[in-house]
Amino acid sequence: MTKCPLFSVCGGCKYDFNDMSYRETKLAQISNMNFTEEPYWAPAGARRRADFCFADGVLGFFERGTKNIVAVDKCPNLVPEINAILPKLSKLPWNGAGTALVTSCENGIDIAVNSNVPFFTKEFKDAVQKLDVLRVTWNGTVVVMCEQPIIKFGDRAVEYPSGAFLQPTIPSENAMRDFVVSAADGAKRVLDLFCGIGNFTFALGADGFDIAGCGVKRDLMKRPLLPKNLNNYDCVVMDPPRAGAFAQCKELVKSSVSMVIYVSCNPMTFRRDADVLVKGGYKIMKSKPFDQFVGSEHWEIGAVLVK
Repeated sequence: MTKCPLFSVCGGCKYDFNDMSYRETKLAQISNMNFTEEPYWAPAGARRRADFCFADGVLGFFERGTKNIVAVDKCPNLVPEINAILPKLSKLPWNGAGTALVTSCENGIDIAVNSNVPFFTKEFKDAVQKLDVLRVTWNGTVVVMCEQPIIKFGDRAVEYPSGAFLQPTIPSENAMRDFVVSAADGAKRVLDLFCGIGNFTFALGADGFDIAGCGVKRDLMKRPLLPKNLNNYDCVVMDPPRAGAFAQCKELVKSSVSMVIYVSCNPMTFRRDADVLVKGGYKIMKSKPFDQFVGSEHWEIGAVLVK
């Protein structure tokens, strides 16, 4: 029985995660892929971030298949901290149309607004000052900041940049980190590409590269690391965006790197990139799917390739 009254109306979830057939239905999405390990299933109600949309003063999620907005003041897939503040967010004087990324951090709530209206209003600023939140930004400009938002990776605390990428749930983030760290055990020098703010970097003691985050600033889509750089490492970890890491994979196969640990949020680009690596001499030794986007059609994939 569906527990969320908005399911099939709200476009936030494609599958009813409360349904008894949920796992079977979702596994059908990747039935043509052979994995060496059983799937990891993230718990429902653990999402610590949600990208809401707003227009005409209404905040919520898009109605399935349309650009109409379904007002949402409670979602059973979100952590209690976000649900607690949603009714207040719904009443804010939203100006124009856009999105509001709401993130539950270690020390409170962070809100990053992107709007087609360049500037926030005085009424909006006055209203958000009354909210119990750490920070609110509007198109990158700070509206309110009471305290620097913090994210923890294990026991490592880092400052959270407004709008930065995070895995959707802490349990799935931990599970993927365990998978990567276990696979990299024994590696002498590890390189973390597309490292973001450090989910894998700190646990591996790795050197990191990304456009922004904890590592060296470099756009790996446009400027992948070359073999002369890669040959300094015996293990490379990659967690690219949905577009994948095609250019970087073409350089990896020319290198002496013996192990690649690839974490992907897009099975299609993973297949494409893995094909480059396999044809270049790597062999998939271990693979595992992660259902961390609970209720959606999306899967995360972890794979270990060795040559």
